[in-house]
Amino acid sequence: MERAENIFGIDWRKEYAKGLRGIILDIDNTLVPHDAPADARAKGLIDDLKEMGYRLFIVSNNHEPRAKSFADSVGVPYLCEALKPKPDKILEAIRRMGLTKDQVAAVGDQIFTDAWGAKNAGIRMILTEPLAPETDTPFIKLKRVLEIPFRYLHN
Repeated sequence: MERAENIFGIDWRKEYAKGLRGIILDIDNTLVPHDAPADARAKGLIDDLKEMGYRLFIVSNNHEPRAKSFADSVGVPYLCEALKPKPDKILEAIRRMGLTKDQVAAVGDQIFTDAWGAKNAGIRMILTEPLAPETDTPFIKLKRVLEIPFRYLHN
């Protein structure tokens, strides 16, 4: 598992040059603060990634209204209620992008969902720090406490 401070600081041109062609995206605290709409920064990144030639797919544990609203606003296909860390919807997204596992990476901010989901799907994972942890729900705040030893092990 690789680490990045946030999705906006990754050198996506360099990754494309190395053969990365698809990105599985998480929404909350990866692209925007929890429950926030797509902002100019997220839209700009997604537009840049598309322009570079990336195939993008949102795979979210969120319910349909949240995932659809966000995905529609940025023009990216999505799968919701993914039940990550189960790999099923991640693998479906890869199939729908028409890519192989070695051409795809997942980017997300949570170990127990995003990182383990990517591992279970057999794809590369880039774990980011949460953009605005203060916006997390109480349940996610609890999971973040439980993640601490795992984040330490993966430094």
